[in-house]
Amino acid sequence: MTAEPSAPPGRRGRGRPRDARADAAILRAALDLFLERGVEGTSIEQVAKRAGVGKLTVYRRWNSKEALLAQAIESARGDLPTAQDDLGGLSLTELISRTLSAQAEILAAPRFRALIAQIYGSSTRHPELMETYWEHHVRPRREAARALLERARAEGLLAEDTDLDVLMDMMVGAVTYRLIQPGTINAAHLRRYLEAVYRQLGLLPP
Repeated sequence: MTAEPSAPPGRRGRGRPRDARADAAILRAALDLFLERGVEGTSIEQVAKRAGVGKLTVYRRWNSKEALLAQAIESARGDLPTAQDDLGGLSLTELISRTLSAQAEILAAPRFRALIAQIYGSSTRHPELMETYWEHHVRPRREAARALLERARAEGLLAEDTDLDVLMDMMVGAVTYRLIQPGTINAAHLRRYLEAVYRQLGLLPP
């Protein structure tokens, strides 16, 4: 989580100078409560108490619980492991193999799984939270996946008329279905599953 989050939506007035430490504590408390209890189980009062600040301190920065939670979800990018970015010069197979472990770690992280569970569960009544998650968590990863699939198509591993958006949806759907299955899921299990998905697409050797 960054030490100085960007100005939150719905902030009231200018007031006195912002305290970056208070901002960070409030966002952390809001995210923790959201992961534990969801939208309906979270309140400004609870966030203030857990963050160790007064309720008015929260209201001076965010004018609603939903605005606060939206920025807390945005800030969660700093809490999650990320795939390696600088892997130029590798073959497509090497690139996929090198990034699979990072992908598996992300998917297996308890906070990540709790985050997507709460967001999916609140998407109908609180669509702005899904919009924030999509913009700051899904879109960057989807763009990276598209670049990889475009390279695979250019190298002849995928047919020229492959619809990459549909293919990405299929891959995400397969992984999401695996994540919601009961039982313990760890990074090693998810790596094996991801390898199987890529093999089915012809992006990894059998």
